[in-house]
Amino acid sequence: MSLITANSVSVSYGGRRVLTGIDFQIDRGEIVTIVGPNGSGKTSFLRTLLGVVAPDKGRITRAKGMRIGYVPQRLHLDPGLPMPVARFLSLPTRQSPQEIAEVLGRVGVPDVARQNMATLSGGQFQRVLLARALLIRPDILMLDEPTAGLDQPGVAAFYRLIEDVRRDLGCAVLSVSHDLHVVMSASDRVICINGHICCEGAPQVVRDAPEYRALFGLGTGGALALYQHSHDHVHDENCAHNDNHNHAKEHADHAG
Repeated sequence: MSLITANSVSVSYGGRRVLTGIDFQIDRGEIVTIVGPNGSGKTSFLRTLLGVVAPDKGRITRAKGMRIGYVPQRLHLDPGLPMPVARFLSLPTRQSPQEIAEVLGRVGVPDVARQNMATLSGGQFQRVLLARALLIRPDILMLDEPTAGLDQPGVAAFYRLIEDVRRDLGCAVLSVSHDLHVVMSASDRVICINGHICCEGAPQVVRDAPEYRALFGLGTGGALALYQHSHDHVHDENCAHNDNHNHAKEHADHAG
């Protein structure tokens, strides 16, 4: 059984339709990345799958007892509030020093437990948010633009960490990305959204889809860079069709 399934889901805010006719499912162990232009409904899609937003049409089905680890797009903490990392990780459920040390080591920041949250770098902060999500040993990890504000090396390092987490825990990963030029080649699927699912498939399939090119244009700004790893796997999937067929040639960056 899939962890989450969406059947013909539509979502509206204030009478304005933001998502239409979404069909989706994700299974344990999959990595699925969602891309789309600003205002395309990516975050609304994630919030609907989380259960924060109720669809006005269609149905969301979640596996019984499923644990969701969530890393938000941003989290504001009062910089004047003393909040050591260890205390933050113990909210709302108290964690032992051993559990905190283990999870901080897993995400690559083993020495920050006593550091104030306000003094962390952007990359450290995101890794601490990831650590908090991992404490529940999630069946699925949901990430809403987790690399916002990081430089490109930081983005690449964070995505590689996510791949390691998936491998070690066997959880599914559903990530909303604003980095059009950075998509994990280890993703089983990339889903391109613009109010509906424009196209989906392996990163190479989406990169070459006329629907994707029509949305993002030419050049590196609209290309998918595929990070190559020894354990990469690609599933060939068909790209969904729509009426827009822009056959312009683009050159995708390949980062290694």
